[in-house]
Amino acid sequence: MRIVILGCGRVGAYLARMLAAEGHQVTVVDRNSAAFARLGADFAGNLVVGTGIDEDVLRRAGIERAEAFVAVTNGDNTNVMAAQLARDVFNVPRVICRIYDPLREEIYRGLGLETICPTLWGATRIKEILAG
Repeated sequence: MRIVILGCGRVGAYLARMLAAEGHQVTVVDRNSAAFARLGADFAGNLVVGTGIDEDVLRRAGIERAEAFVAVTNGDNTNVMAAQLARDVFNVPRVICRIYDPLREEIYRGLGLETICPTLWGATRIKEILAG
């Protein structure tokens, strides 16, 4: 599968390494080239420096051929905007967007974005452990 990941923080880098190790064609986009160090020297995917809400940057990342797009920067607004571009402009079949703010996550999920909210997941898991 051809996958474009926006954001090379801890989650983006870990995800990129896992997917590349499974044989997927992975391209990672980040506005800070130093972030790519998290991937390690042996990372087999492609790297693109730039902002994920710039259509030209997304094209350089191969979004027009991508089967999946994952937005995991540290900014909810960037993730939402990039996910909407991937889905609505480039017609990427599978788009996943991380949103930290639970209220925003609910709104954008209601608008049809496939969202992940680590705030809700973490709080729910802690509650389960406490009840345990």
